[in-house]
Amino acid sequence: MIGLEVLQQVVLRLAVALCFGAFIGLERSYHGRPAGFRTHALVCLASAALMLVTVYESEWFRPDAEHIRAAIDPTRMAQGIMTGIGFLGAGVIMKDGLSVRGLTTAASIWTTAGIGILVGIGFFIPAGLTTAFTLSALGGFRWLERRMKTESYAHFTVRFAPGRAESEASLLRFVAQHGFGTANVTHWYRHADGIEYRMVVHTLDPAAVPRLSESLRQRDDVAEYRISPTGD
Repeated sequence: MIGLEVLQQVVLRLAVALCFGAFIGLERSYHGRPAGFRTHALVCLASAALMLVTVYESEWFRPDAEHIRAAIDPTRMAQGIMTGIGFLGAGVIMKDGLSVRGLTTAASIWTTAGIGILVGIGFFIPAGLTTAFTLSALGGFRWLERRMKTESYAHFTVRFAPGRAESEASLLRFVAQHGFGTANVTHWYRHADGIEYRMVVHTLDPAAVPRLSESLRQRDDVAEYRISPTGD
């Protein structure tokens, strides 16, 4: 058993790690990045949980000098486990078109490995707390993510009919009127096909994409367009 003072420190460190990781992930989620709120919270939580193994080694590792000799540093074993589990986590990360999926699953696998190490050394209370915080992150943070405004990104391509192309400035104003910011504008031109613009667009309005698509369909000078959302 661990003392009350140590238990208080364990709770504090796990809670602070969860909050700090969530703060960083919140910023990433707001900007529409694949590794966002829950992913950063879980990685930070797992790192803190693993550090408890070394910080409080005296609470769980008490060798008998007369009968037991530690031939292997237990913390090196933990390092080996986490290195190996990284390959397993990488196996669940997949690129689906322009989106990346499986990052939160990979982070949860890594966290689970950390919990297993804590249980293996007999640090049951910190392992239970880490499990509770992990479930809270996966469930509670999902509820929060669904209700928060996030910036979504998309790759936007539009091709105008030959001889009817708009200028870049005019097109950017048109896109901005539908609630989008733009970046990385490129041009492609061939006499027979007209001019094509490609850019990255971003918005906080979930209705902006269908609104822009409807406006483009009604324009007879637009020969072809594509809006491909990115993100997790």
